[in-house]
Formats: sequence, C-alpha cells, structure tokens
Amino acid sequence: MSLGKLIDNTTNDLSKRIDKQKVPEHVAIIMDGNGRWATKKGLPRKYGHKRGVSVLKAILKASKKLGCKVLTVYAFSTENWKRPPKEVDFLINLFSEVLKNEIDEIHQESIKIKFIGDISPFPETLKQIISSSESLTKNNHKFLLNVCVNYGGRQEIVKVAKELALKSSSGEINPSEVNEELFNSELLTQGIKDPELLIRTSGEKRISNFLLWQLAYSEIYISDVLWPDFNEFEFLKAIIDYQSRNRRFGGIELLPNESYKDSQYSS
Repeated sequence: MSLGKLIDNTTNDLSKRIDKQKVPEHVAIIMDGNGRWATKKGLPRKYGHKRGVSVLKAILKASKKLGCKVLTVYAFSTENWKRPPKEVDFLINLFSEVLKNEIDEIHQESIKIKFIGDISPFPETLKQIISSSESLTKNNHKFLLNVCVNYGGRQEIVKVAKELALKSSSGEINPSEVNEELFNSELLTQGIKDPELLIRTSGEKRISNFLLWQLAYSEIYISDVLWPDFNEFEFLKAIIDYQSRNRRFGGIELLPNESYKDSQYSS
C-alpha cells in the first residue's frame, strides 16, 4: 500500500470518529510556522508561505466538508510589519496573487470571504482586489472565510472603546447602556458567532493578540506540527480533541443523579 493511500485510509478512519452533531460552527486558526518550515529545509522563507497557502485551501475544504460554517485565519498581524521589508513585500504580493487566482473558485463553492483588520496601509491594488473579492462573494451563505490582515486584538478593543466613547459624548448612547451586547455590535466580527475552537500550529502556546475578546470561552488546541505540514488528518485530530472537552462556561457538571443540594457546596 502506498504512503498516500495509507494516509487517506487513516484520515477516513478519523473522520468516522467525528460526532457530526458536535462539530464546532466556528473554528479560528493561527497559521504559524511557515518560515521555520522553510528554514529547516534549507529553503528561503517565502517557500514556507507559498506552501502555507496550499494548506489553507485544503483546510478550508476539510472544514466545509465536515460541517463547520465559519473559518477565521490569522494571515497578517499588526506586529508582522516588524519583519524584514522584503518578507513583508512578498506577503503583500502573495495576498494579491492568491486572491486573483483563487477568488473564482471560492465564489463557485458558495463561500463568502471577509477581511478583518485595517487594510488602509496596503497598496491600492491590493485594497481593490480585497474590495472586489468581498463584493463578488457577499451573497454567498454556505460558508464564511474570515481573513485577518493587519489585525490586532488589542487594537480592535481600543477601536471599539473609542467608538463607544464618541457615541457617549455625543449623547447617542448613555454610558450605563454599555454592555457586552453593545460592545459586540461594534467589533469587526459583529454578527459572527465567537469561535468554539482555536487551533494554533507550530507548538507555540500563546494567542498572539488574536481575537482577544472573541476567544474568551474558546477551546484551545495546540499542534506541534508546523503549518505547511498541517493537513486534514491533523485538523480532524483537533476536532476530535475538541469533542472530548467538557465545555462548562464557568459552571460545574453534577454527577448523574446528583443535585446541587447534595454537593459539597450546599448548606
């Protein structure tokens, strides 16, 4: 049996273990390790980023096939501007190239694409491609792909705080009206359910300023696999791990036939 056939069989076996009734509706991914993957292979970092695009396409298809409804990926953070200018330029050009080459297929698959972040510093050509891609797919409702570019969680929270402060000072709202629901309505992800699952590749155990508000109760799965080596098999492993979690949201789970008055906290 070929290695490819063996991997396919193993992936199919994992897929059968998935509880289709407990598939997370919204999965967020920090796609980490592109540069390290290339460096380990003695290649320029750009090859890692190119490979990473292919992996994203595969995971997008896998998540859609599984029954997820939203995939949010961290493509370019506000901190990524600190990278060498040549790498930043390459990434910006890669965004443009990928969108031009892939947007028709994305549209044909009834996927809506949305860009989250401040795109104002990007070249005008990229901004136009982003705008046309969003416009083309705006009426697609089968699946939503959020691409976070020039995005930072702290910056988003500060932006919302400023907007609410301005509305308060103008009399549009009363400070006492500010609550989580109102705050949510000003987020860049407004109208989108918070992620149930965050996946981070490359073994790093931090969320790196990603969706700080939205990830408050998300389950976190850390994969040691570098993003260019991540695949459907690894994605299914993350889903199975997620389904093994007991999501209590700050509450407690009573044992069968146990009532609260029987617990150690009852008076």
